[in-house]
Amino acid sequence: MRKNILAALIAATVLTAANSVSAKSIEYVFYDKEGIAGTEIIEQEGSKVSGELKLGWNNRRLNLKESFTIGDAAIPERLSIEGVSPFGAPVSEEYSIENGIARWQGSDEHGSAKTSEAQFYIPKNSTLAVQAQLVKALLADADQNINLLPQGNARLHKLDQLTLQQDGEKKTIYLYGISGLGFTPDLAWYDESGNLFAADEGGWFAILRKGWDKSHLEALKTRQVAAADQYLQELAEKHTHTSTQPVLISNVNLVDIKAGKLQKKRHVLVENGKIAQISKKPIKLKGATIIDARGHTLIPGLWDMHAHLSPTDGTLNMAAGIINVRDIGNTHENISRISGLFESEQIIGGDLFRAGFMDRESENSMRMGKTADSLEEAKEIVEWYAERGYQQIKTYSSMEPEWIAPLAKHIHENNMRLSGHIPAFMTAEEAVDAGFDEIQHINMLFLNFMGKIDTRKKLRFTELGEHGHELDLNSKAVAVFLDKLAKKGTVVDATTTVFSSMLLRQQGKVDPEFADITEHLPVNIQRHFVGAELDVKPEHRDDYDLSAKALLEMMRKLYEHKVTMVAGSDGIPGFTLLRELELYAKAGIPNIDVLRTATLVPAQVMGADQYTGSIEVGKNADLVLLEGNPLEDITALRRTALVLEGQNLYRPDELYTALGIKPFHPSVPFELNSITTVVAKSE
Repeated sequence: MRKNILAALIAATVLTAANSVSAKSIEYVFYDKEGIAGTEIIEQEGSKVSGELKLGWNNRRLNLKESFTIGDAAIPERLSIEGVSPFGAPVSEEYSIENGIARWQGSDEHGSAKTSEAQFYIPKNSTLAVQAQLVKALLADADQNINLLPQGNARLHKLDQLTLQQDGEKKTIYLYGISGLGFTPDLAWYDESGNLFAADEGGWFAILRKGWDKSHLEALKTRQVAAADQYLQELAEKHTHTSTQPVLISNVNLVDIKAGKLQKKRHVLVENGKIAQISKKPIKLKGATIIDARGHTLIPGLWDMHAHLSPTDGTLNMAAGIINVRDIGNTHENISRISGLFESEQIIGGDLFRAGFMDRESENSMRMGKTADSLEEAKEIVEWYAERGYQQIKTYSSMEPEWIAPLAKHIHENNMRLSGHIPAFMTAEEAVDAGFDEIQHINMLFLNFMGKIDTRKKLRFTELGEHGHELDLNSKAVAVFLDKLAKKGTVVDATTTVFSSMLLRQQGKVDPEFADITEHLPVNIQRHFVGAELDVKPEHRDDYDLSAKALLEMMRKLYEHKVTMVAGSDGIPGFTLLRELELYAKAGIPNIDVLRTATLVPAQVMGADQYTGSIEVGKNADLVLLEGNPLEDITALRRTALVLEGQNLYRPDELYTALGIKPFHPSVPFELNSITTVVAKSE
């Protein structure tokens, strides 16, 4: 249920296209991993262009229509967008420029600007046509560099070209990257006129011009992915500081995650990527990389237990102090490639744990992993994932309730864990009794008491919003259920932040869960934190606000009943996980236990606590240096001053700046392989 999916679909895969004046109509096909997921038809008559996008996945349906008029320098001078967002919120947006005054007005934002030069307005919501017109405008510009409205600058980069053949026709296409719109350049293939031809980054969706065989996507994807990876490899080479000598962190306050205490003024020695010594006294050593951590706090590297990774996410996570990540649903091809890039240190990213994704065939299937038509086929899928080293299986909402018990048995026989969404027409308690080891998403806990609803549909969101606050969390029924979770050792991966955001977001307002960080983000990323996701009617506004509060009350109850909790994001990497932990603290969970949900407990759940999850001699040097004390102020987690992954050192302010993000705190200075003259013995 990845947050800001509209931004991800458009920005991450650069779904861009437009028609030349001579073209009347171009149609594009969106492919998921098992078939067709949507279409886009773009039509042009003279200077007038229109596009209609229809895209569906799981219970989301994105429908947008746009039209615009092309003015000077191939830049739109009038624009209109109407439609419905993936979760059902209405979309409306208008733009015009007259007499040097640009104005924009929509359901989420409005503004104006005087402009004496060509500036390209980037809509908050867009189908393919406007985005492609940007490419045409960049191609027409002398230096292929254009100022943007409401803010920013876009630059075009030619990265590759290829000639395709089909039925006697040859077509030369070009791989372009557009920088300035997101954290990293957006890549896609275009023809000689600047019209989109294809885009495939190996993730959830691919796009191809209708009439060309899908088989062409494989070669295009290989080259597009290679170009994208090259960018991240260069970023890693520049910003990974590897110490060939031991690393000595001196004068640091250290969080003992097991004891729940702050150990003051410690000295920590890292050798060969492991924690070699922890001492009260200065450590005698020559030739080490020295880090004076006076006034800072050292914590174990954080875990994100609910990610849907893309290659860029490793850098965002590392800057936030997140070193270990569990990918809870992805395509096998994509996550295998990312895992290889992380392990080989070609790009920035820590240790990766994988869950194989599975759903039952239906019109609401999430076609991201594998889908089954029968229980026997589902068991075969389990074996397929087990043979490829996956640690667990995540099932989705279309699974048959009758399959869960025999499937859980088969999963456990293959030494894997079972987690997921609660299947439609099944309660969470029934799923736990049938063998679920873990429940994804806090809404599933509320829905347990709302009857057997169809969780394949948006009901799993709207029922929570309208009625979640009506659940008596002090009732015996709730207590019995939570005690059962605790007794069975059932893990809860709540992803509270994404549900709180969904319930609280309103048209024209900044998402309250991310209000403190949006100004640090690139402008076109900021804009996707403005507006509603769900179509909340005025008569239900108070219900949704009260249900958002009930989410935190449920988190507190989970803690009080000693249910095992792990922190996960399911949203924008890095920032969502940190907000998740802040919400746990806001719910009344002590800060040390909040930290445990993102350090030691995930390590225990994934069987990795023998080598990570706490700061102890012999464990991996997965370490994060913070300004401030998170045991007193959980927001200190935002102020990362240095991240150590073994012998690799990362300056968060460098990483954020490289991604177009305004840093939150300056990094601690250090020089690789310096010499110390300290002569005291270690304790």
